Amino acid sequence: MSIIDGVKAKARANLKTIVLPEGDEARTVQAAQIIKSEGIARPILLGKAESVLESAKKQGADISGIEIIDPETSPLTSKYADCIYEMRKNKGVSPEDALKLALDPMYYGIMMVKLGDADGLVSGAVHTTGDMLRPALQLIKTKPGIKVVSSSFLMELPNPEIGWNGLLVYSDCVVMPCPTAEELAHIAVSAADTAKTLCGIEEPRVALLSFSTKGSAKHELVSKVQQATQIAHELAPDLILDGEMQFDAAIVPSIGASKAKGSPVAGKANVLVFPDLQAGNIGYKITERLGGARAYAVLQGLAKPCNDLSRGCSVNDIVTTVALTAVQAQA
Repeated sequence: MSIIDGVKAKARANLKTIVLPEGDEARTVQAAQIIKSEGIARPILLGKAESVLESAKKQGADISGIEIIDPETSPLTSKYADCIYEMRKNKGVSPEDALKLALDPMYYGIMMVKLGDADGLVSGAVHTTGDMLRPALQLIKTKPGIKVVSSSFLMELPNPEIGWNGLLVYSDCVVMPCPTAEELAHIAVSAADTAKTLCGIEEPRVALLSFSTKGSAKHELVSKVQQATQIAHELAPDLILDGEMQFDAAIVPSIGASKAKGSPVAGKANVLVFPDLQAGNIGYKITERLGGARAYAVLQGLAKPCNDLSRGCSVNDIVTTVALTAVQAQA
C-alpha cells in the first residue's frame, strides 16, 4: 500500500470537513467531486453559487450534495468579521476593515477553521502561499510550544530499505529560507510530529543535517545545527534526535556506524531536517528526479491544518492534499 493509499484510508475512517476557498476554480470543482465520491472528506466550496455551479457544469463535475457557501450572503460573515476585529484591532484593523476581510473567501475559510466550522483548509490553485499563510498566521496562529510554520515533504522511495519502509520525511523545503538555531529546532519537532501523524512512523528518528558529522568540520553553519540539536532535545526530550550529521551518515548504516558511533539516529534516520531552504528544496528535488521518489508536501506548525497547493497543481494533487489535511485534522 502506498503512503497516499494509507492516508486516504485514515481519512475515510474519521471523516473531516475541508474548506476549499477557490470554489469556482476548474480543477477544484473536479477534485471536490472525487473527494465526495471517494469518501475522503466533506468538501465545502466557497464562492458565488452560480459561478461554482457554472464551473462544475463546464468541467462535467457532479457536485450535487456538496455545500457551497457565498461569504457575501452567509449569515456567519458578520460573526467572522467581529472575531477578526477583536483579534486584529490592536494592529489597526477597523470594524469596516474586518468586514471586508471576512468577505474574502480566503479569510472566510480561515475563520471557518479557526472557529471549528471546518476542520481544515486547502488552497493554492489560484492563490500564492502568502495569500493563505498570512491570514492563517494572523488568525489560527501556531501550535502551543511551536514558534514557526514550516513544511515537510513525505518522500516515498522505490527502495524499502531506506528510512521507514522506503519513507523519509524532509523538512523544511518550502517556507523558512534561513532558520535560526531555535527555528530549526522547532522545525525538527514539527517534522517528527508529521512523521507520526501522516506516515504512521511510530518511532521517528530525526537527523539534523549539515556538511559535518559530529564536529568533523568547524564553521558557524555547523555550529548553528549543533545549537539547534541541543534546543530540540530541550523542546522534546523523548524524541530520538541527533545532529549535526551528513546525509550519508544519517541513512546508510555502515557510514553512520563509522562517522557517528553510538548515535541512536545515524544510519537509521527517517526524518531529515535540512539546515536551510536552499538545501531542503534542492535535496527533495534531487531525490524526486534522480531517486525516483514521489513527493507529497504539507505545512506543519499551525494550530489547525491549512495546506497550500502549487498553482500548477493537478486535480489529483488537490484530492491528495485534502486527504493529507483531513488526517492532520484527526490529530
